[in-house]
Amino acid sequence: MLILAALAAVATISMVNSNYFGPQQGVRDYFSALHAGDGAKAMGLLRATVPAANAAMLDGDGLKTAAAAIEDLHVGNPRQGPGSHSTVTATYKIDGASLTTDFELEPGPRHWLFFDSWRFVPSTLPTIEVSVVNEQQALVNSVPVNMPHGKNSFAVFYPGRYQSEFRSVFFQAPPVVRTVASSNTRAPAVALATGPTTALTGQVSDKLHEYLDGCAAQTVLLPTDCPLSNHSDNRILSTVKWSILDYPKVDISAYGGTWVLAPLTVKARVEYQEQELFTGKVSDVKTAEDFGFSAKLTVTDNSVTVTPVVSY
Repeated sequence: MLILAALAAVATISMVNSNYFGPQQGVRDYFSALHAGDGAKAMGLLRATVPAANAAMLDGDGLKTAAAAIEDLHVGNPRQGPGSHSTVTATYKIDGASLTTDFELEPGPRHWLFFDSWRFVPSTLPTIEVSVVNEQQALVNSVPVNMPHGKNSFAVFYPGRYQSEFRSVFFQAPPVVRTVASSNTRAPAVALATGPTTALTGQVSDKLHEYLDGCAAQTVLLPTDCPLSNHSDNRILSTVKWSILDYPKVDISAYGGTWVLAPLTVKARVEYQEQELFTGKVSDVKTAEDFGFSAKLTVTDNSVTVTPVVSY
């Protein structure tokens, strides 16, 4: 009877040791910490070196969002590695793609004489390089991050999904996703191509329309501070009437650390009646022409200024 009890005890210890104190349990605990956004616990388990990089993704919502993309997670049985090390492979999906991550663990001190302990073999966290055009901030996993001189490097846990983007009222950059599967992952650098929003182009267009409508309202051949112009050596008999036929197309791009408007073209028609000075002949003038000009663009967080520049 004592022999049976001893055998049962040994079997129980072996089962508990394998299921709860084996190397795969540390991997399960690590993934739990990632999903909870508990960076301190994940770091303590992984025993990783943090590179000289921004730590915004190593805790809280940024980390939790990175881990939330991990689906169908399965932590496999340990395999014998070099020396006394064990390798545990985690299989999972991110954005529908099947991925694997190998974790290497080494034996630690025994618990209560009978139970094993395992700890991760130290590694170095990978980084993601992010740049953004003409901005000093961005979003990574929906967390606002500083981008000094439009660039920054972010230390990240693995595995995880990291989405970088920029959003504001007047400018935005489409999201760029990087999936990091291991400490050896060298994710391609992220270059956020910031461009104007429809809100900005709409405001600029409205301001140009208002400016050109004001030009067209002037009943002279050369409206003041305007690109419109017409010349006649004859006597003007009627009121000069300007009409805008085609307003400029708004094209905003980055240049030299600021935002600039491409050269503008407006098509306008002028109508009036004139009399030749020598013959006295009266004729109607109705002519349409393209006129070019430029404009300076100033954009703040909540305002847009368009300053037309006219050269005669």
